[in-house]
Amino acid sequence: MLEPRHTRRLTEIAAPGDSKRGPSGLCSDDLWVSALELIKRSRSIAIVSGFYVMSANAPETDGPTGSVSLARSLLRLGYDVAVWVDSRCEGCFLSCAEVLGFPADRVIDVSRDMDGTEYPDALIYIERIGRASDGAYYDMRGNDISSVTSPLDGFALSGKSRVLGIGDGGNEVGMGNYRDELAAIMDGYERCLCSVGADICIPVDVSNWGAYALSAALSIDAGKWVTHSASEETAMLDALRSSGAVDGVTKKPGMSVDGFGLEKHLEICGELLELFNSA
Repeated sequence: MLEPRHTRRLTEIAAPGDSKRGPSGLCSDDLWVSALELIKRSRSIAIVSGFYVMSANAPETDGPTGSVSLARSLLRLGYDVAVWVDSRCEGCFLSCAEVLGFPADRVIDVSRDMDGTEYPDALIYIERIGRASDGAYYDMRGNDISSVTSPLDGFALSGKSRVLGIGDGGNEVGMGNYRDELAAIMDGYERCLCSVGADICIPVDVSNWGAYALSAALSIDAGKWVTHSASEETAMLDALRSSGAVDGVTKKPGMSVDGFGLEKHLEICGELLELFNSA
């Protein structure tokens, strides 16, 4: 069971303010409890992710590792879970699924037939861009990337599933919950902010970290460690590098996510494991 000391530490680990962007400052400890409650009210869950970096012609490294790791955690706990992506990002998610032994047939390109896709009880959006108030999709530099973005936020707008969002920049699905606050702290970015809200949205420094923290919360609640190890983190980032994914900040391939190198991500994994062990 999650206690206040656990939720406080989850916030400290996933939303310490290291990215200097601002959204993570809106994270509050109660969000972890609310997220767990949403998940536990569901049996079928789809994790929706994939961010295509138009200027680099490649998918981003933030999203795949967090999504597949969380999906495997949920699968281990008995949930009917799938990872929903689009065709541009599918290969990177499959590479992470192979590393973790997550079933490849549960990584699904839903952009091929959005109208024919069956809705689950809950949708968890991780680093998935959502439309701004003008209907376009923008990256963190304010560039319109609608031409390379499948409208997977449409599932969240349908009202057919409960929605949990995890994001770090203000342009992801769920961040519509904080649009006014983000407009005040992200000078000049207001027009690019996502207008799509969620039942719950967790703002963090790196979206993968939010997914890792949620997996750790599930582990604490279940009384068993269900998420990935430091060695699996390294293997997933190596697989992403081989599959052509790029760091969303540097726009270069490598063992980094949002400008943070491998050592930092291993540190996050270690801190979450330490939290679980102390619980």
